[in-house]
Amino acid sequence: MSNHIARKRFGQNFLIDQQVIADIVNAVAPKRSDRVVEIGPGLGALTDPLLKRLDHLHVVEIDRDIVARLSKRCSPEKLTIHQGDALNFDFASLADLTDGKLHVVGNLPYNISTPLLFHLAGFAHCIHDMHFMLQKEVVERMVAEPGTSDFGRLSVMLQYRFFMDWLLDVPPESFDPAPKVDSAVVRLIPRPPEELTVKDESTFATLVSTAFGQRRKMLRNNLKSLIGDTSFEQLGIAPTARAEDLSVEDYIRMANVLSQ
Repeated sequence: MSNHIARKRFGQNFLIDQQVIADIVNAVAPKRSDRVVEIGPGLGALTDPLLKRLDHLHVVEIDRDIVARLSKRCSPEKLTIHQGDALNFDFASLADLTDGKLHVVGNLPYNISTPLLFHLAGFAHCIHDMHFMLQKEVVERMVAEPGTSDFGRLSVMLQYRFFMDWLLDVPPESFDPAPKVDSAVVRLIPRPPEELTVKDESTFATLVSTAFGQRRKMLRNNLKSLIGDTSFEQLGIAPTARAEDLSVEDYIRMANVLSQ
């Protein structure tokens, strides 16, 4: 499969560093009967070692050439290929087949990583854990602390729903073709339902998106269509603060007041 030419429109950068591959698979630590789905298997860098440790593997792949190659190499008893865009894939459809929850793995294409993370957040209830290779700056934003320039909409929305661990850094030379950016591997574990205290998810999403819409502005200006100064006072939040100054808990409290 090494003669496959990476396609820019699919954001393909194929992982070739054997040590990094081993580190990722060991972090996933799949048990034989686990239900694992890999997003974007590419040339099989993670697929092959995962198959050795699993009874069965599901993959989601958009590139028809790769789908055809995988079909020739692997029997349907071991590998189920779901051809299509992961951004539109119903991950719950795989979890419904078993009592166990999904383990999701992938070297995610840089060009769709953020929307894909938001898409997957909607399936957190049927996911056990996720291990992803991402652009390092995306991981920095995911795990950022309030009060820092990296803290934004992605930080709030993912930290509300997941525990996250930055596992390892991966240099450009670990890929072919080598990207112009550093990468990192992150683990996401869904928080238990009792920790998800937002009353209305769409209100929360709208609030966070609006707050960070113009992040240099004060919250009083950014959120004037949603919250007045009196509500800020009641919540103990300074209307002169900026979006990155608030904690995830502050956003939960604000959203819940708006939902009343």
